[in-house]
Amino acid sequence: MFRRNIISKLEAWKQDKKHKPLILRGARQVGKTTVVNEFGSQFDNYLYFNLERNENAKLFEMEIPLDDLVNMLYASVGKVKKEGTTLVFIDEIQNSPKTIALLRYFYELRPDLYVIAAGSLLENLVDVKVSFPVGRVQYLALRPCSFSEFLGAIGKNNLLAVLSQKAEYTVAFHEQLMHLFNQYTIVGGMPEAVQQYAETQDVIGIEDVYETLVQAYKDDSEKYVRGNKLTDVVRFILSYGWAFSGETITLGNFANSGYKSREVGEAFRLLEKAMLLELVYPVSSTQLPIIPETKRMPKLIWFDTGLVNYQAGIRKEIIGSTDMVDSWRGHIAEQITAQELLALEDRVGQHRSFWAKPNNGAEVDFIFTHNSKLYPIEVKSGTNAHLRSLQVFMDSSDVNIAIRIWSKPYSVDKVKTIHGKEFTLINLPFYLIGNLRNVLDAVVDE
Repeated sequence: MFRRNIISKLEAWKQDKKHKPLILRGARQVGKTTVVNEFGSQFDNYLYFNLERNENAKLFEMEIPLDDLVNMLYASVGKVKKEGTTLVFIDEIQNSPKTIALLRYFYELRPDLYVIAAGSLLENLVDVKVSFPVGRVQYLALRPCSFSEFLGAIGKNNLLAVLSQKAEYTVAFHEQLMHLFNQYTIVGGMPEAVQQYAETQDVIGIEDVYETLVQAYKDDSEKYVRGNKLTDVVRFILSYGWAFSGETITLGNFANSGYKSREVGEAFRLLEKAMLLELVYPVSSTQLPIIPETKRMPKLIWFDTGLVNYQAGIRKEIIGSTDMVDSWRGHIAEQITAQELLALEDRVGQHRSFWAKPNNGAEVDFIFTHNSKLYPIEVKSGTNAHLRSLQVFMDSSDVNIAIRIWSKPYSVDKVKTIHGKEFTLINLPFYLIGNLRNVLDAVVDE
């Protein structure tokens, strides 16, 4: 397998003398178990437990002192303790509420141990009154693969080196980078799909991977709602909701389903907790703090563009496209931009927003916060004169830097709004979204 960027975060956690048990969050099949197994090789002792196995769950639920339990952990996996560091990985921890409660005691009584917990349905335990040890654990989110991880997987380390340089240096490699980013948009970031594409270079051959993944999410719907009548609504969204990626949606009668707003809203919230999608709500303010206006209609963003392309049946359109911004009414460009923006965050609970001025029609695709400053982002091709909504935003704010995501090379322009306000416009090619923070720092320092 290829290296995931989150390994660096895990290594930093390992170096922290005050580390807490780590709960690794993420949608099913984004690679949580694979990542921790790889990370485990950096420890003198690596102990893996899957609580879907009854014998493992019973082990952690024994009413014995923690020190005695720790000694039994080594024996249960047939290992003799070596001198040095120990990582205990508790997978599918949602199967044992007692083990979740036990995490606080690992922190308080055995700080010498490193403990990571994960679970495919962990995100929904909040609804079944399982108490997480507040203040005694920390969280880290694992997303689908980013473009930089995709490049590493297909062996394009030379281009990773290019991306690590100044943004203007990428201009000479633009055509090659855009071609590969289009491939990434088609394949998506699910590790199994990325790995198979890296081995075969066949975008059609990975359709079986998508079909298996989507069917698994549908099969999980009963677990998401735990027998609730919302099962049908969840399954409907997982069957038909992909076609609405990047669109502003109404909850009532979503996709002509006939379901009520309350039912659809609850189903979406359950799928958000499972980290399969996000409802991105608008804001009307142009100043921090950004507070989403949840009474207004949200945009639907799914967690992986490859699955969107497959389920919505638009793969051929994207494969034959000359400009991603023009593909599928521009929605796939917003979807992949949202996915790359979220990949910049490894904290759980990060949400994106877009700006929409009430009763005006002006709308900016995303709002990005960096170093306590606000930056509007438009995903759009064409000339600066066509950025009407962005200009409306700039005129109504004290912001002086804006970002346009497009398929052309990197550049920086000085632009004036129709009311005469001058601002800096960063024209950022899709493949540099993952470097957005560094790009902003460089422009601000100029």
